[in-house]
Amino acid sequence: MAAADKGEFLIVTGMSGAGRTTAANALEDLGWYVVDNLPPQMLRPLLELTDMGAGNLPKIAAVVDVRGRSLFDDFPGVARSLRARGGVKVLFLDASDDVLVRRYESVRRPHPLQGDGTLLDGIRMERQRLAPIREAADLLVDTSMLNIHQLATQVSELFSEEGAARHRLTILSFGFKYGLPTDVDLVADMRFLPNPFWKEELREHTGQDADVRDYVLSRAGATEFLDAYAAALRPVLEGYQRENKSHSTVAIGCTGGKHRSVATAEELARRLADVPGVSVNVRHRDLGRE
Repeated sequence: MAAADKGEFLIVTGMSGAGRTTAANALEDLGWYVVDNLPPQMLRPLLELTDMGAGNLPKIAAVVDVRGRSLFDDFPGVARSLRARGGVKVLFLDASDDVLVRRYESVRRPHPLQGDGTLLDGIRMERQRLAPIREAADLLVDTSMLNIHQLATQVSELFSEEGAARHRLTILSFGFKYGLPTDVDLVADMRFLPNPFWKEELREHTGQDADVRDYVLSRAGATEFLDAYAAALRPVLEGYQRENKSHSTVAIGCTGGKHRSVATAEELARRLADVPGVSVNVRHRDLGRE
């Protein structure tokens, strides 16, 4: 297989407590296939699987660290041989000793190399074992001054494709008579608008049809609501990205989920389509139930 056809393969390693799990979760949210706590000896078979996948696994990240105990001793040599293949990078996460101590004390867990010694003994032993890997890493991120949200944001910025969305927004229309959706972040009620159901010529049509859409959006208060709600959601969506919240759902309801909520959801999606870093999709939960 030509180098250009090979997928991306990232090895995530570094000091225990420096944020490997947070980085792995951020990569997974970006669409990477993440394998945690992989023995170094399994890196080559995993890489071969990536090549054989013919595009099914274009981005794989493997978290390798001292939890592998004696198996970890082979890591520097394995990493060097894999990087010679091309398409393989190493991300090393680090933090100062005092920060690592505070993090371990906050979760009240022992360091994997601590043994009968102190927490600091384990950290110093790990730092010594990781020194050659740190020196050869392609990317080094010091997390000493980062919280988990800031680290996730930095990883997203490092590995997001240019122009790729960092947040997925779903706008969900629904009918109150079928019950409130439970897996949503925000809910808006469109029952303040006249119901097209009572217009015989509109009753059998839906909010996706032009005649119903035009009727709903031309009612008093519709434009004012859409203007205000879209404006209110923009800083929320920007904040979600800063806090590394990768997806959210805004629910728009009416009585049956056929007319007002559908037309409003479609129009709201159109108005939010240009929010930087956000991809917008629309779902109609109850359309067709009547």
